[in-house]
Amino acid sequence: MADQDSPNHASGTFEIAGKQVHRLGFGAMRLTGQGIWGPPADRDECVAVVRRAVELGVELIDTADSYGPYVSEEIIREALHPYPDNVVIATKAGLVRTGPDQWLPVGRPEYLRQEVEMSLRRLGVDRIELFQLHRIDAKVSVEDQIGELVKLQDEGKIADIGLSEVDVDQLDEVRKLATVVTVQNRFNLGDRKSEDVLDRCTAEGIGFIPWAPVNAGSLTRKGGPVDDIAEKTGATYSQVALAWLLARAQNIVPIPGTSSVKHLEENMGAASVHLTPEQVTELSDAA
Repeated sequence: MADQDSPNHASGTFEIAGKQVHRLGFGAMRLTGQGIWGPPADRDECVAVVRRAVELGVELIDTADSYGPYVSEEIIREALHPYPDNVVIATKAGLVRTGPDQWLPVGRPEYLRQEVEMSLRRLGVDRIELFQLHRIDAKVSVEDQIGELVKLQDEGKIADIGLSEVDVDQLDEVRKLATVVTVQNRFNLGDRKSEDVLDRCTAEGIGFIPWAPVNAGSLTRKGGPVDDIAEKTGATYSQVALAWLLARAQNIVPIPGTSSVKHLEENMGAASVHLTPEQVTELSDAA
C-alpha cells in the first residue's frame, strides 16, 4: 500500500479505467536485460523496484508483452499479485521481437487477440485495464486492428484502449472506430515532435503518456535552463524534466522507468518539485 504521505500525491490525478491514478507513473521497460531482451541482471532488485513504486504512490504501471519479451509482465506479477485495488496495470501489444533492440510491428487481428489472452495469463488478471496498441501496423487495415480490440473490449477482456506512437491523423482515424483514453508517444524536454498530438489530446481530454520522459538533451548543459533551475530548486536534472511535464498539461502522465530503487526514489521526488510559471515557460521555450 502507498504511504499516505507519499510525495506522488502532489502530482495530481488522471482517470484511467474508472480509477483516479496519480500522474507520476512507472514504466516497466527497464525490468529486462540489455537491449530490452531477456531477464534483468538483478531480478530481485527489479521486483523490489516495482513494490517500492507502489509504496511511493505509483498507481499506473506501464508494461508490454514485448519487454523481454514477457519478462516485464512476469516480474510485475511476481511483485504485486494480487494487485492493490488502486493500481492500474497497463500493457501493450503490436511489436514483436527478433532480438535485442529489434522491434517489428504486427497488427494482425488474430495476433493481437493471442497477445491479449497471453498477457491476461502472465499478469494473472481477468481484464486488462488499459490495453495499448504498441504500433499501428501499416500492412493491416486500421479497421481490422482496432476492430479486434473493440471486440475484446466488448468481451470484457479490455477495459480501456490506448495508442502508442501515433500522429494526429492516425489518432483521429482511430477515434472514429473506438474510444481512445490515452496516447503514449515519445515526448520530453529534448524531443517535442509530438507537441501537436499532445495538444489534441489535451483538447479532447485524452491522457498523454510520454515515454523517455527524463531526456532533456542539450538543455542540461552547464549554465543551461535545466542546470539553472536545478540549482535554484535543489532538484536533479531528471526531477526538473519530470516536473516540467507535470506542469505542461494536466492530462500528462509521465512513466519514468528504472531497474534501481535509488533511481526510482529520485524520480518520484519530481512530484514535490514546484516550478514557477516563469520556469515552465523558460523550459518550454528553450527547445
